[in-house]
Amino acid sequence: MLELMGEWKRSNFCGELGKKHVDRSVTLMGWVQSRRDHGGVIFVDLRDKEGLCQIVFNPEHDPKIHQTAEQLRDEWVIAVKGKVTPRTKETVNPNLKTGGIEVVAEQVRILNTSKVIPFLIENEVNADELLRLKYRYLDLRRPPMRDNMIFRHKVAAAVRSYLNENGFLEIETPYFTKSTPEGARDFLVPSRLNEGQFYALPQSPQTLKQTLMISGFDRYYQIVKCFRDEDLRADRQPEFTQIDMEMSFVSEDDVISTVEGMIKTVLRETKGIEVSTPFLRMPYEEAMERYGTDCPDTRFGLELKDISSIFKDSQFKVFRGALEKGGAIKALNLKGGAEKLTRKEIDDLTEYAVSLGAKGLAWIRVGEDGWNSPIVKFLSEGECGLLAETLSMEKGDIVFFGADSVDMVNQVMSNVRLRLGEILSLVNEEKLEFLWVVDFPLLKYSPKDKRYVAVHHPFTAPKDEDVEKIENSPGDAASKSYDIVLNGVEIGGGSIRIHRKDIQQKVFDIIGIGEDEAREKFGFLLEALEFGAPPHGGIALGLDRILMLLSGEESIRDVIAFPKTQKGSCPLTEAPSEVSPEQLLEAGISSIVRKSED
Repeated sequence: MLELMGEWKRSNFCGELGKKHVDRSVTLMGWVQSRRDHGGVIFVDLRDKEGLCQIVFNPEHDPKIHQTAEQLRDEWVIAVKGKVTPRTKETVNPNLKTGGIEVVAEQVRILNTSKVIPFLIENEVNADELLRLKYRYLDLRRPPMRDNMIFRHKVAAAVRSYLNENGFLEIETPYFTKSTPEGARDFLVPSRLNEGQFYALPQSPQTLKQTLMISGFDRYYQIVKCFRDEDLRADRQPEFTQIDMEMSFVSEDDVISTVEGMIKTVLRETKGIEVSTPFLRMPYEEAMERYGTDCPDTRFGLELKDISSIFKDSQFKVFRGALEKGGAIKALNLKGGAEKLTRKEIDDLTEYAVSLGAKGLAWIRVGEDGWNSPIVKFLSEGECGLLAETLSMEKGDIVFFGADSVDMVNQVMSNVRLRLGEILSLVNEEKLEFLWVVDFPLLKYSPKDKRYVAVHHPFTAPKDEDVEKIENSPGDAASKSYDIVLNGVEIGGGSIRIHRKDIQQKVFDIIGIGEDEAREKFGFLLEALEFGAPPHGGIALGLDRILMLLSGEESIRDVIAFPKTQKGSCPLTEAPSEVSPEQLLEAGISSIVRKSED
């Protein structure tokens, strides 16, 4: 039954055939999507990477190949020779790219058979994700997954084309590098030739791309794999892909305008979408004040308002207690929301706030007969008046309040805002809203570590006017940094870098990295800075996240060919796995499996 391709050569892809091919003889190869027997005439939908084409097996034309067609089953691999003919008017399929034609089979070869597949190769699949990942090669046959992979290729190609045309050089940096544990954990690789020593897989090519600027290459880029051993979620993988860039003799504006031009070009060439530039820019402090987050979704309003000053002398213990501990009170007014939310939805929203760490979620509903709320009895007449004026409270509104530490209030209220946007369908899902968040603090104090830590990374340059603040008032120093946000998701971040050793050492000193430790971790970079390092800056954009958002997927796993699960495993290859004692011995390491506590 099975045959070889032999001398047969594919002439066309299934999905590219149209009326211009009518009366041509073609040779197609692909997978059987489905087989239908209509009173002796058999119709087969043949699929390849370009799409579907209907093949007709008519017993009146050739009984022998009709007998072969009767054997065909889903996902068998076949080759067909035949003539392209127009479909009759009543059989045209307007929903199919090739729906105006069909191929009348003249010869057929069965190249391979298939076992019964664990799920159907269709647009929508009713299968557990672990099953899809175990049979990823089947999952990738489905049109949505196939299209995502093709789209990924097109975006990467457009990025390369744009950067090449703008004077960038694509230069590879090594995957085996030095461990510098700052932030996420490194993936470690033992060195057989240097027993007891380890490489680390790079979390970012940061120090090496800076070194390339010192080498004089001026404009570098790389679409590069990076690795972080951290807990996973829908938009995070242990290995991920960055569009990594670095430029010499530039300001923040130069990097930002280059990225905007790249995004504009990529969207036009891959999606046919035109976006306006320049994108909106928002200082970090403003983003935190208005939205409670440094990656706000600006597709809808519903902004937060700091009302701490109204309650500085309040008798309401909850509000006063938060302020006495150095916290804040923020509110958001859902205009006309009093009638839009049921009491159950309000209670569910309160439970959601508690799940985020809040002690509760206060609210006031403005009705026909005044304010309705459990907290109104604790508020003075003056406080009510100031609230109404500050928040523009009117009949039909409902206001939500958060009172706690500044970080907790921002975290809870920013998420409550997003949840309300979801519940009430306030977001235009078709809209692409790009935003630059700029002027981040250079450093922040970590109560846990009892020291200052870098907000971005320790190579970020301070604003020129804030260099002296690094030593005198480090928490007040602003940085030359910028994040790019798309629809409320951070898709990239960068900065102008420190190019002078004296300033770099000042930053290291403040964050608790002394000269000896700095030399141990970053000695090569510090020395390179003494050999004529130019001013430089760059950015890294998360390709996987960008593709997820542009494809309308909810998980980056659906835009990666062979992703890991949330536990970091690959059901297809069964990685990670144990290795033999001989391999461990050769690498000079031993393995200790810690018992989990029940």
